[in-house]
Amino acid sequence: MSKIAYQRRQQKGERKPLRIKVKKDDNVQIIAGRDKGKTGKVLEVDRFSGRVTVEGVMLVKRHTRPNPSKQIKGGIAEKEMPIHVSNVMVLTSGGVPTRVGYRLETTGGKVRRTRIARKGGESLDGRR
Repeated sequence: MSKIAYQRRQQKGERKPLRIKVKKDDNVQIIAGRDKGKTGKVLEVDRFSGRVTVEGVMLVKRHTRPNPSKQIKGGIAEKEMPIHVSNVMVLTSGGVPTRVGYRLETTGGKVRRTRIARKGGESLDGRR
């Protein structure tokens, strides 16, 4: 989001973006809702609404009318809808659902916050 769009949202009195521990391309497991137990990759994170879109989860059907000028085929299309971030847990590389913590690491004089798994202490950032 551009700086100008962010400032407009602030002037309107909208919420500030949340600090979400889940990132795009993370593997997550759904822990609540109709798709409980499913796993998938995070496609999109919306920090303002606190929701994430997960691949193959929360599928809904949308009926679309054909529009040749926009190259839209008509019919019934399935698409993923966002799910609240509290209903997902990050998976480690071994497939274990875990909470996310942070560790400060200094590399070459720079201090960086890296995400770690609360179960096992495995690093979550270096494995994409």
